Amino acid sequence: MPTKNEREYRNLAELLAPQEDEKRVHGYATTFDQPYKLGGDESFELWEVVDRGAFNNTDMNDVIMQYNHEGRVFARTKNNTLALRSDEHGLFIDADLGGTEIGRQLYEEIKGGYTDKMSFGFTVRGDKREEHMEGGKTILTRTITDIGKLYDVSAVSIPANDATSISVRTFVNGEIERLKAERLEQERIAKLEERKAALRERIKNGRAE
Repeated sequence: MPTKNEREYRNLAELLAPQEDEKRVHGYATTFDQPYKLGGDESFELWEVVDRGAFNNTDMNDVIMQYNHEGRVFARTKNNTLALRSDEHGLFIDADLGGTEIGRQLYEEIKGGYTDKMSFGFTVRGDKREEHMEGGKTILTRTITDIGKLYDVSAVSIPANDATSISVRTFVNGEIERLKAERLEQERIAKLEERKAALRERIKNGRAE
């Protein structure tokens, strides 16, 4: 599972194209307090949620806008072509894509509906985790409470990319293994207690060997 300061990626929210003459786009890189399922199996489900205060102390120095977290830079906060702010809904982005030819091309893709999702690259400084049982499954919810560094916001063409898949799979697999190990340990302890109880009963009845 991701450790603190390991870069993670999430594809979560919509990217919209407003006024054509300005070549600007806006949308949300993530939304707040809206749980989303990361994965699981027949015994476990893992969910994640970004707390609305997660960006309160985030380092947003020179955040860039890319496509699928790689390649050319389309906008950035350092030259004021990218603006970011947290509001009641999530992390809002406003980007001017008119400064470069590839930026204008991306704008047309967004306008045409070929690219309509956003993702963001970040590190986690603080989180909390809660578990409960539901329908015979262990439900684990990770709440991201403190994002340490925001590296980029990216337009993405599909709901998941390789970086996101790797990050999520690492988290899911790590938590599933942990939960399975805990369950096996609980079963081992339960069997041990059963054996102890049986031994006490034999001793009580004078039949201990």
